[in-house]
Amino acid sequence: MGKSRTKRFRRPQFSPTGDRVAELAAAENGAEREEVDGPAAELLEKLQHPSADVRECACAGLARLVQQPPALPDLARRDAVRRLGPLLLDPSLAVRETAAGALRNLSACGGFEVCDDMVTKDVMTPLVALLKECSAGLDSNEMSPPEKKDQNRSSVENIANEAVNVLWNVCECSSRALSIFNKEGCLEIVLKYLSRFSTNVDLAVSAAYCLQTVTEDNIELLKSFSSSSLQVLESAMLSPVSSLEYVLLKTLVAGTVWNLKDVIPSKSQAEIINAILQILSEVLEMDAGQVVIQMKEAEMQRLKTAAETEELLENANGDGLIEDDEMEEIPRKKKVRRKTFISDLLPPTNKELREATALLTAQQTALELIVNMCCSEDPSDDEWEELSSSDESDAPTENSVSEGAGQLLSPLCLSHEVHSALTSCLIPKKIFEKTAFPSSIAVDVCSRSPTWKPLIRKMGTVQCRALVCLQSLVSLLEVEHLGGAPALQALAQLLSQLLFSQPDFAKHVDFLEAISSALRALLQTMASKNISQQCVTPSQLMTLCEAGILSSSVGVRVNVVSILGITGSVLAREDGTLETLKTIGRFLLEVATRDPSLVVAGEALDALFDVFADGREAERASVQIRLLPALKEFQPVFKTKIRKEGRGKYSPDQLCVLDNVKTNLRRFVAYQETVEKRLTT
Repeated sequence: MGKSRTKRFRRPQFSPTGDRVAELAAAENGAEREEVDGPAAELLEKLQHPSADVRECACAGLARLVQQPPALPDLARRDAVRRLGPLLLDPSLAVRETAAGALRNLSACGGFEVCDDMVTKDVMTPLVALLKECSAGLDSNEMSPPEKKDQNRSSVENIANEAVNVLWNVCECSSRALSIFNKEGCLEIVLKYLSRFSTNVDLAVSAAYCLQTVTEDNIELLKSFSSSSLQVLESAMLSPVSSLEYVLLKTLVAGTVWNLKDVIPSKSQAEIINAILQILSEVLEMDAGQVVIQMKEAEMQRLKTAAETEELLENANGDGLIEDDEMEEIPRKKKVRRKTFISDLLPPTNKELREATALLTAQQTALELIVNMCCSEDPSDDEWEELSSSDESDAPTENSVSEGAGQLLSPLCLSHEVHSALTSCLIPKKIFEKTAFPSSIAVDVCSRSPTWKPLIRKMGTVQCRALVCLQSLVSLLEVEHLGGAPALQALAQLLSQLLFSQPDFAKHVDFLEAISSALRALLQTMASKNISQQCVTPSQLMTLCEAGILSSSVGVRVNVVSILGITGSVLAREDGTLETLKTIGRFLLEVATRDPSLVVAGEALDALFDVFADGREAERASVQIRLLPALKEFQPVFKTKIRKEGRGKYSPDQLCVLDNVKTNLRRFVAYQETVEKRLTT
């Protein structure tokens, strides 16, 4: 019954240039320091040092420091951006790379305000200049002597990768940065980086992320796309999948093409949308849990082989230490003593972990894209969008009270082309399967390794996105396209198992909000089609509601009272439900009169209208819980709250809906008076 769209989620924060930055930062900072001001001042001062090595170490130290939130205000006071910006054009390529890495971390960790401040302090001027130099460098590098080509290309592409990530971050957060992107012709540069997907997938993925961001709702930029630009995107979408990072690349490019749909000829719309959803379907079809398990096993085997090889080398050396001259003969080996922990043998980039992360990110992105395809607007989580159309002068009747409760959320928008592609690519089935993700085995495998443990949260994020996606599809598609009544009942049973198999579900706010939204939409659809809801018992729903109403999330609280209203309205038409209806009524009345949010209180009142608008059992229950006197007492309080709190705390749309609830409350009170008279005479 609701309209939903995923939020923009920022990327995980990480050190920009791998282990090398961490090592340089550690060398510069020494042991972990407690003071924030000391390191910041020292590192910023060293940015002006005549030695390129010192400047590089200072940039690397700042890349590490900005990941500590308390350091950000101090760095802002000391004008870190203005000091780092010029180093993007430093004579030393290594300094350029680490300076871009520091700005990348600053933009990723600082959020919208920091990114906007970076643009104000003119980071875009040296950044755009660096991007253009890298682009020219890639062209000239093609003509370099063979012995220098690979080394030069690697340096230029590494710098470009850091720079395009900074560009992506600031354009995501700042409209001024986006305007500069448009005016400075950055599109051509980023497309050139994307076109190198066959030789540098890391750079291509970063470029694809940037393109997906800058093409969203950017009419001015869309006009700049030429046929050659679209060919670059098409080539990336059709690229063979040689690793899971290419799966992520194709997913991101599919998202960019979706953003460009308005400039694609109408005769090609259906074909393009089908191609996009085919990619998303293939991504979702992959068993990410199994991939995680396989990749972890592959990593363990590789590390075991590396450890055995190292032990043989140490034994051959005799003293357990590989000397410097021997190191020259063993490429990519560190000078090491015998290891105590196998994790110490990890290479600078863990291929298996990167692959698993890429697939999970691709699936998360695919699910977010599908939700966005189902939405025409981007409402806030607790926004009520559609108002009831009842007239205040109408006389109170059972029907007017029932209809007057209104749809709090408007229907989603789905074009014929998207609808056809969703069903032909079996998207609903694959999303249903993803709601049961992740597998306990995959979670257990990741929990045993500190480096893999973050994937547990990422797997949970994929599940939450699947639940949000499920909410959209259930609200959009006809029951037959969802598999019919048996499929919906099985799905309700699955959601119930997912929810109640976790005794501490109330602690996981994102999961609780996602699953309560999905359950709300599913039960609403089932109720509207008269499909039995016995797969979820009233006692289970009360458990959910009692836990959910204590949540700090307004969205969760709105969902649980709405769910209770849906279930109660179904039970009100059945015999033998008096006691359950009394329990539901008392709960909703408590929420309506005591919840600090008027949005939640309004939803609870609407739920009461639904539950007690009709039915013999509902009428008896309303009298026994003294619903009428309670609402009469609350009516002036509710009006006063709207008048005093509304203007400062709630949006105009929310205030319109609250005003409508106030009107329906007056009608419902009048209706309940007629019910009491009839039952007591």
